[in-house]
Amino acid sequence: MDNFKFKKKYGQNFLIDENVLNNIVNNINIKDNDLIIEIGPGSGALTNKLIEKGRVLAYEIDLDTKKYLKDFNVIYDDFLKRDLEKDLKDYQYNNLYIVGNLPYYITTPIIEKIIKSKINVKEMIFMVQKEVGERLSSLPGNKSYGYITCYLNYYYEISKLFNVSRNSFYPVPNVDSTVIKLISHSKYKVSDEKLLNNILKKSFTHKRKTLLNNLKEYDKDVIKNILIKNKYNLSVRAEELPLSIFIEITDAL
Repeated sequence: MDNFKFKKKYGQNFLIDENVLNNIVNNINIKDNDLIIEIGPGSGALTNKLIEKGRVLAYEIDLDTKKYLKDFNVIYDDFLKRDLEKDLKDYQYNNLYIVGNLPYYITTPIIEKIIKSKINVKEMIFMVQKEVGERLSSLPGNKSYGYITCYLNYYYEISKLFNVSRNSFYPVPNVDSTVIKLISHSKYKVSDEKLLNNILKKSFTHKRKTLLNNLKEYDKDVIKNILIKNKYNLSVRAEELPLSIFIEITDAL
């Protein structure tokens, strides 16, 4: 890898720690006739271990990695621009898993794309920047709890598996990482997912403002009644509320 030209625009830091690679793979409960999508295989270190578990379809944006990935099934393109349903139409599988080491700046767009693509993913395991992992797995009342936390919790149960030192990568990045797991669930059901998403975004637009101020374009009486019924102060902020309250507000509106 010494001759490889790492590109900052792709956030390239290749995972080289065997223990971390094995830990990631051991957390994937794949069975026969399942399929794994890997986002950003890079040097193929994780891919080599994943193909021992099952079939792998990888997405890689950097053509210079071809010399590492010539033995794998790879789509060389920007994952964010792909039609995932079209890419998968010729694959027969029972369950779909997605794995990847995601750069900070595209973590949220990638996860949002997966959700909107409706490709029915059973589990996802992502390596993300440590502070991003804390945000995604945060609970109400924590300062890192926000829109993306609630949005993802509607679709997935999110847990933090383990932290990863920056020294596990080459070249060494400036931050440590965290591996998180997202397991698909159906515990929540809202009448209008698009409205819920809009309400979540607006609720967290100004984190220092109260929920009522952030949602002033909606029927305040409806929102007030729900807060009172659930024993919340009318000056409550979005970061103090669980997803279930936003769902209740959405259904009432």
